[in-house]
Amino acid sequence: VQLQASGGGLVQAGGSLRVSCAASGGTFSNYVMGWFRQAPGKEREFVATISWHGANSYHADSVKGRFTISRDNAKNTVYLQMNSLKPEDTAVYYCAAAFTAWLRMRGDRYDYWGQGTQVTVSS
Repeated sequence: VQLQASGGGLVQAGGSLRVSCAASGGTFSNYVMGWFRQAPGKEREFVATISWHGANSYHADSVKGRFTISRDNAKNTVYLQMNSLKPEDTAVYYCAAAFTAWLRMRGDRYDYWGQGTQVTVSS
């Protein structure tokens, strides 16, 4: 499975951005999908995960109520809608796929990773 993240950019604090991750080379609906982020000098951090059918999701406390993960299996794409952005949300955002029926919050439980897209929030 190949994952291609896109949609990052520069946005002011309080603004919104949606990043996308397109999958190819596999049956997308077989995979739990997740978003992670890594800021300079910090460890990779879990952001959100969504079940294969999209009915179940889980968001990290740091983004709960501001970010929403979703997926469109017909388009082989997972999204992360980010609202009320803060400067501390600045990071490279990575999508990942796990061949499992269970939601995953640990990065080492994912099988495939995209290349990342930079999100920068200015104050």
